Amino acid sequence: MAGMESDPVVAVELFHEDVDRAAAEVAALHGGRIRCERGCADCCVDGLTVLTVEAELIRRHHGDLLRTADPYPLGACVFLDRDGACRIYPHRPYVCRTQGLPLSWVEETGGGQLVEMRDICPLNEAGGPPVEELPEDACWRIGPWEGRLARLQYAFAGRLERVRLRDLFRPDGEVEVLPCRDC
Repeated sequence: MAGMESDPVVAVELFHEDVDRAAAEVAALHGGRIRCERGCADCCVDGLTVLTVEAELIRRHHGDLLRTADPYPLGACVFLDRDGACRIYPHRPYVCRTQGLPLSWVEETGGGQLVEMRDICPLNEAGGPPVEELPEDACWRIGPWEGRLARLQYAFAGRLERVRLRDLFRPDGEVEVLPCRDC
C-alpha cells in the first residue's frame, strides 16, 4: 500500500475506517440504546452536501450506479433504495457514519462564552440517561474529526468546497461546487 496515503481519496477511505472504529466504541457504551440499523432512514434527508473529496470517493466506487440508476425521489437521500437502505453504505460520507450517536460540540454565545451543546437522534433518546448527563467520552465529539477531514479536502482541492449528493446523478457529470460554510 506504499504511496496510497498520498492519494487524498484513499486517505478518506482510511479516515472512514478510523471513524467507524471510534463510532463503534461510542455506540458500545450505550448498549441497546443506539438502534440504528438497515432501513432506518430518518436521518437520510434530502439536500445533503459533502466535501468534494468524499464526492470523488463515491464517484470512484459507484460510477455505474451514478450512470445507470435513478436517484431516490425528492424528500430523502438520493442513495436510498426502495427499502430505505443505503446503496453506497461502505462508501457513505462521514456525516452518515456518526448519525444516531449522542453528539457533543461547542458553540460560542453572543457574549463570547463557549457552551457545550448536545443532541441525540430522537429514535435513540430512550433507554439511557438524558444526553446532557452523559460523560464526555460517551458522546461523539464534533470538531476534531471534521478538522481531519478538512485537511484531506485541502490536499484534494486546495480549498474547502462542497457538492450536493443529488448533483452526483447529473447525466453530464457536472456538479455545482458550493462554498463551504462552517466546515
